Amino acid sequence: MKILVVGAGAIGGFFGGRLLAAKRDVTFLVRPGRAAQLAKTGLVIKSKLGDVSLPAPPLVSAETLTGPYDVVLLACKAFDLEGAMTAFAPAVGPDTAILPLLNGLAHVEALAQRFSKKNVLGGQAALPLTLDPEGRILHLGEQLNISFGETDGTTSPRVAALAAEFAAAGIQAGQSPTIMQDMWEKWAFIATAGGITSLMRGTVGDIVAGGGAPFVTALYDEIALIAAANGHALRAPAVERAKSTLTAAGSPFNSSMARDVDGGHRVEADHVIGDLLKRAKGGDYPMLAIAYAHLKTYEARRKRDGKV
Repeated sequence: MKILVVGAGAIGGFFGGRLLAAKRDVTFLVRPGRAAQLAKTGLVIKSKLGDVSLPAPPLVSAETLTGPYDVVLLACKAFDLEGAMTAFAPAVGPDTAILPLLNGLAHVEALAQRFSKKNVLGGQAALPLTLDPEGRILHLGEQLNISFGETDGTTSPRVAALAAEFAAAGIQAGQSPTIMQDMWEKWAFIATAGGITSLMRGTVGDIVAGGGAPFVTALYDEIALIAAANGHALRAPAVERAKSTLTAAGSPFNSSMARDVDGGHRVEADHVIGDLLKRAKGGDYPMLAIAYAHLKTYEARRKRDGKV
C-alpha cells in the first residue's frame, strides 16, 4: 500500500516511522520547519518497545505532493485540520482511504464533506507520546493501542489490508466493527481527563488528594449523558476503566491538554470540549461548561498576549 502520513509529529511520526522501518511504502507530508529538523536529525523514535532511527525518511511538501495514495494517515491537531486537508488534497483519489487519528468526532464530518464519506475511515489511537526539544519522538510507557474501521460498521478489504501493513511493523491494529462507538468512548475519556487536569492544574493523583474525585466523575457522567443522547451510550467496561484511571489515588497521569496549557501552547478546546456541548440535547452540564469556559479564557489570554 502507498501510504501518506500527514505530519511527522508524535503520533504520525511514531506510526509512520515504524511502518517505514518495516519497509512499508511510506512518505511524510511535512511543513518546512519539520522538514529542516528531519534533514538534520532524521526521524528518531525512543521506545521501550524498540527504538527506530531513520536518517532520511521520504518527505514531500504541499507544493510537490502528487497522488493518489492508497491511504492517508492523518494525525494533525484539530485546529490544523483545514490547512491539512488543503495540503493533502492532491493525494486523495476516489479509492483513497483517509485514516484520521484526531480527538473527538467533528473531523470525521469535515473530512466527509471535503472529500467523500466513502474516503473516510474511523480511527483512534491511545499511547503516551511527546516530542523532545530535538524533535525525537518519545514513547512514555508501553501502551500501544490503535484501531480503525469503516464508519458504517461493515468489514472491507481495505481495512484488512491496512491492518496487515501495521502487523508487518509489529503493531497489532484492531479492525473494529464498532469504531464510532470506540471513538465516543475515547472522546469521553480524553475530554474528562483534559478538562479536569487543565481546570485543576494537577495530575490525577493531585486531584484525588485534594478531594476532587467527585468532580472528575461528575464531568465524566455529564459527557456520558451527551453520548447516550447521540445514540452512543457508553459501555460498562469503558466507563469502569475510565473512572478507575481518572480517580486512582497517587496516579501521575496528566493529560496532553494540561501539558499544553502549562507550556502556553494552543489547545483543542472547541474540538474536544466545546463540540460536546454543541451535541447536547438539552439539560445542564455545569462541569463541562466550566471546563470549556476555563479553556476559552486561556485562549483569550493567549490571543491578548499576541500568541497564535
